[in-house]
Amino acid sequence: MATRSFGTNTASRQSMAPSGGAVKARQLAQLHSQLAQLSANLSDTENLLRMTSVQAEAMRGLGSWHAGLLMASSKVLGEESVQQGAPK
Repeated sequence: MATRSFGTNTASRQSMAPSGGAVKARQLAQLHSQLAQLSANLSDTENLLRMTSVQAEAMRGLGSWHAGLLMASSKVLGEESVQQGAPK
């Protein structure tokens, strides 16, 4: 019958664990990657907001044109209905 040793060898376990400097370097690299992605997303958002502002100004102008056309057509149609309804 063979006996087993259940003791732990701390030297071999410490060599398997990554060193503190390597972990910190990996975490810093991951943070740097996330910061680069965040910066790219913020740049995209800024461009989208700029374009939205331009489009909102164009929509405002388009709304003014439509309002003017509606008022002009209302005036023309209103005058025609008054002229048609007037006794001759």
